[in-house]
Amino acid sequence: MVLRTIRLGEADRIVTLLTEGRGKVRAVAKGVRKTKSRFGSRLEPISHVSLQLYEGRQLDTVTQAETVDHFRAIREDLDRMTRASALLEVADQVAQEGEPNGALYRMLVGALRSLAAHSSPLLVTGFYWKVLSLEGFHPMLESCATCGNDGPFVAFDLTEGGVLCRSCRRGQPISDDALSLIRRVLGGSLASALAEPSSPFTSEAEALATRAMEHHLERRLRTANLGLLGDAPTP
Repeated sequence: MVLRTIRLGEADRIVTLLTEGRGKVRAVAKGVRKTKSRFGSRLEPISHVSLQLYEGRQLDTVTQAETVDHFRAIREDLDRMTRASALLEVADQVAQEGEPNGALYRMLVGALRSLAAHSSPLLVTGFYWKVLSLEGFHPMLESCATCGNDGPFVAFDLTEGGVLCRSCRRGQPISDDALSLIRRVLGGSLASALAEPSSPFTSEAEALATRAMEHHLERRLRTANLGLLGDAPTP
């Protein structure tokens, strides 16, 4: 998967890729910005490609590129493009160069295919929570992360890594409906959660997922400022 590109010289680009077997890879695509380039638009972000690379000391060189999926339905819709950009940014931040992460690769490809088929308001939410779980930061959702109380829960604390009861309340308020959506995403009911229509609670769950991801990465996500998230209600 092509995650991002940057210009190099007058005609080349450095392409950052997420691969199934080698993790994140950076490669030079020579002459790709020329109008007669044989690679053309194949190496644009949100492209699923099959590549042949010449391995270099610091950067590989692209010698052959074939398109597997260009995700046209995403590229022709601004909302889907915004959501796809959010997926790519997180994958780029989580993946490590030279360290295989087949699960992350398959999750990204699957999420983009789902997005191309249907622009679910919970797709980015689901991806973020699944990635956090993959990274070892599965949130505590069934008992208070501080005292172990079994509810009711009124808040989510990023430092504690889960929901909090009324006695331990701090952090971000969370509604019962948003909590239910997150539980479905992480509890094996992702497909049904993705079928949910847009609502204040899907926006709340997405906003919390973004804050949790930024807390894990210790940086702001650029795509969080692109109008992706709605206002989360206060319970």
